[in-house]
Amino acid sequence: MFFRQRLAQDATLSYFLGCGSCHVGVAVDPVRGDEDWFIGEAAKQDVKITHVIDTHVHADHYSGGRALAEKVGAAYCLHESNRSRTSFAFSPLAHGQHIDVGNVLIDVLHTPGHTPDSVCLVVTDKRRAATPWFVLTGDTLFVGSVGRPDLAGREQAMAGELYDTLQNTLMTLPAEVELYPGHTSGSACGAGLSGKPMSTLGFEKRWNPMLSMPRDEFVAALVAAIPPRPAEMDRMVAFNLGR
Repeated sequence: MFFRQRLAQDATLSYFLGCGSCHVGVAVDPVRGDEDWFIGEAAKQDVKITHVIDTHVHADHYSGGRALAEKVGAAYCLHESNRSRTSFAFSPLAHGQHIDVGNVLIDVLHTPGHTPDSVCLVVTDKRRAATPWFVLTGDTLFVGSVGRPDLAGREQAMAGELYDTLQNTLMTLPAEVELYPGHTSGSACGAGLSGKPMSTLGFEKRWNPMLSMPRDEFVAALVAAIPPRPAEMDRMVAFNLGR
């Protein structure tokens, strides 16, 4: 298995992973302008990019996902709930879906809260173990923090959904599973993010203050700490939906 983490603009973290022996790879959350970096990494690794996945329709940056998928002939993937929102066709992702990438298995989790369409990707290297190795959490769970709940315009309800997602979905994974988020400190997608670009679910469960609160307290704290809206948010969302 190979794995690359890229720190892009606006404290965004993108990922490239896959199976070198089977010559296939997946790009996750690429930022516009970084398409050639992924193509170059694929050439170095001698792999074909088969899937390009955005963990949600981003509101803080312009996605390079569709452009990359078109350049390399890969499937561009979003959660299925976006079917009525986009002006383009995409490969829909559903909760519980399995994506085989050679000896790597990606399990899709629908994890609403930051946005209604958010997904997390649980990754298993079948050559090492039958249990997950790490999870790409997008903007759902960060190191030291969680995603903002207001981008869909229903912050109270979405904060409650995020609590349910965290406690009933992500925190049910094994504690040793590594966590790789969609942003590091400096991002507008959450408050109090750590500058460390990875953690484990067990460490976050013990030390992330948002994960030890009861539901009502979590909702109140999250709504009270919402950062300013990202610059050009409406333009970015429209671009990422193809409008």
